[in-house]
Parts: sequence; structure tokens; C-alpha cells
Amino acid sequence: MKHLMLCATILGSLAVTAAPAHAESGDWLIRLRAIDVMPNESATIDTVGGDVDISDQIVPELDITYFVQDNWAVELILGVTPHDVQAVGTIAGDIDLGDVTLLPPTLTLQYHFNPDGQMRPYLGAGVNYTHFFNEDLPGGSALTSISYDDSFGFAAQAGIDFALQDDWFFNVDVKYVDINTDVLIDGAIGADVDIDPVILGIGFGRRF
Repeated sequence: MKHLMLCATILGSLAVTAAPAHAESGDWLIRLRAIDVMPNESATIDTVGGDVDISDQIVPELDITYFVQDNWAVELILGVTPHDVQAVGTIAGDIDLGDVTLLPPTLTLQYHFNPDGQMRPYLGAGVNYTHFFNEDLPGGSALTSISYDDSFGFAAQAGIDFALQDDWFFNVDVKYVDINTDVLIDGAIGADVDIDPVILGIGFGRRF
């Protein structure tokens, strides 16, 4: 996360000298970001008790924004994040639950405060659907199966675009996503798991 923040500071400073491009309804904005997915995990685990630990992950993210008006836009956010999962503090100690991959498409409605300016902040809110797949228990585990239910929840977003040149932008973005899943281990042990990541991203975009 420190590397992402340093890059954001340097590139944001360079961007303030560029000439902004005009923004208007009907425009598309495509961005590619590097994101740091930081779960705020917690869990209630039946029978064995304890909590859950889910790894952070840095991955690429693609988002597609369409301006329905000069200030209003809708954004589809796409990415895939693999995470290592561990049950901690159970009556059997810490238990490695292997890894799982999340596909969390998110749709937000955004308001852009300064669509023609040098710096263009925005706020967004919307919905997230998360599909869990590639559940993989560690080799040699005494466990035989694990499954995750898909999740549907709220998403909130804030960010800023910095004009570079012509239709190019540098972007800094932060999101909070409400992700909750019911986990079933060995067909007998259930867990209610909140993942609720904060997602910090930096990247570049182009307006069409």
C-alpha cells in the first residue's frame, strides 16, 4: 500500500500542469488500476469457535465508466482476487483453509464534481455481487471439503481523476465493499464470514 500511495503522490503532482480535456454526457472513460484489496475480516464459526484471517492482495482492475450527464456517470468495476484463508484461535488452534478466488463485479452511480477541471473528484455508491470459486484446501489437510456462498451487498467509492494530456487521466480511487459469505467446512462446520474489504487503487484512464 505504501508503494501505491507514493506513486499516487508523484503522478498526481505531475498531473496538475496538464491541460484538461472537456467532459460531456455520452463520453466513455476506461481505466486500468493496480488495486490493493485489504479485507476487514471477521467470522462466527460454529462448534470450533475462533475467527478468520484473510490475506491482502494486489491485483489489476479494469473499470468502464459511461457519462449519462456531464456530472453523472455509471461505472462497472471488474477484477479477480485470490486470497489465502485461515481459521485462527479455534479450539483446534489455527487451521489453514487454503485459498479461494473472488470475482466481485461492482456497479456504482457516480457524481463528478468538476468534470471539466484539472482535478476531477467524484463519489459513488452502488451494488456488488461476489462469486467465489477455485476453493482449494492445502495439500495434506485433514479437511475434505469447503464451500462459499456467493454474496450481494453495498459498495461505496471516492476518487479523483487528474488530467494529463488530451483525453488521458491519472486516477486515485478508494472503495469499500460489503461482502459476506456463509462457509461450510466438511459438510458440518458452518461459518458466517464478513470480508468487507477496503480497496485502494491507482491507475490511468482514457476518455473516448
